[in-house]
Amino acid sequence: MSSGVRAASEPFPFRSPVSESAISVSTHSLPRLLVSVRDAAEAEVAIRAGADLIDAKDPENGALGALPAEIVRAVVARTAGRAATSAVAGEPAPAERQAAIRAMAETGVAWVKVAVRPDWLADVSALHAAGAAAPGRLVAVLFAEDDPQPDCAPRLAAAGFIGAMIDTAVKDGRRLPDLIDSERLAAFVAAARIAGLVSGLAGSLRVGDIPGLAAHRPDYLGFRGGLCRDGDRRNGLDAQRLSQAVRALRRPAARDAA
Repeated sequence: MSSGVRAASEPFPFRSPVSESAISVSTHSLPRLLVSVRDAAEAEVAIRAGADLIDAKDPENGALGALPAEIVRAVVARTAGRAATSAVAGEPAPAERQAAIRAMAETGVAWVKVAVRPDWLADVSALHAAGAAAPGRLVAVLFAEDDPQPDCAPRLAAAGFIGAMIDTAVKDGRRLPDLIDSERLAAFVAAARIAGLVSGLAGSLRVGDIPGLAAHRPDYLGFRGGLCRDGDRRNGLDAQRLSQAVRALRRPAARDAA
């Protein structure tokens, strides 16, 4: 993944999977902003507002709806190295997992996100097969409703995943902090860091959730609905809400600099 971003930003915790293979977990103390977008136009809005990671996803198709490959390619082209990129491969059936992961990886996106449910998490050979489909580029999305445990982190790392994040599967208004308490979120992020995985927290988050979740020091905080018009993930991104999220994430750094 390209690390070409605004000069004021510190390096992303990864390098381009096309030109470089070295990947490491960020030691930066503040999370970066992941914004899920449904097309190239939304990617432009998010980048201009200051998003660090542009995540291609279909908000009309559940928590991890995959976009058509041509739309993801357009998002990557529009991003043009100004931010990091990821895309959702969805929640494919077991027989389709590797093909779905490969197809999304071939769009040129840097990271591929895929849902990992408990039954798959328990299948070591299936995890390794998935990791081999996008070496050094696969991020596991674990759903809060499945009660993900910190001990899954070393298993994912051993299978070749580069990251792990928690999201909510059901978009019914409940947010990640409603489903998993602070202590367990902190333990998950810490376990991911120890395992060498990039970590992320998402799930119907609002700007007001940033201070509490940032305290756990995940690499990314992920947003969609909370940054859309009227707080509806099916609506377009709201530039004002995006700016508020960026300011909320940068605020601790500003205080430290003072």
